[in-house]
Amino acid sequence: MDDILVGRVMTSEAITVHPDTFVEEAASLLLEEGIGSLVVVDDDGRLEGILTTTDFVHIVAASKPKAQTTVERYMSTDVITASAQDPITDVADVMIEQGIHHLPVVDDDGGVIGVVSTTDLTKYISGLQPRRTA
Repeated sequence: MDDILVGRVMTSEAITVHPDTFVEEAASLLLEEGIGSLVVVDDDGRLEGILTTTDFVHIVAASKPKAQTTVERYMSTDVITASAQDPITDVADVMIEQGIHHLPVVDDDGGVIGVVSTTDLTKYISGLQPRRTA
């Protein structure tokens, strides 16, 4: 895999916003485009920063006053899962096809035994994380 360059696998059409874009507009754009980050650029298209879905977690956590809303209102209930015995290539295909980044891993009784993420797959492919046995 050392001969596969970033240019071959990257998404060449980055969705961009300007630094003065309102966060509500940015959040809507993330949802509409089904993406996890927006590249922030100046008027000449030069990189200024990046805004990710993780940044929105920080925005909500820091908001004042706090909304008294439970997670039940916003959680996904039609959850796709994986088994510890599923091949990682199958899991990666599902993540790509469904546009998701996390799959709960369940046992035969539906009990949660873990979560596999795109970061887990990336670490494994890069060799940074030794293979775990289930």
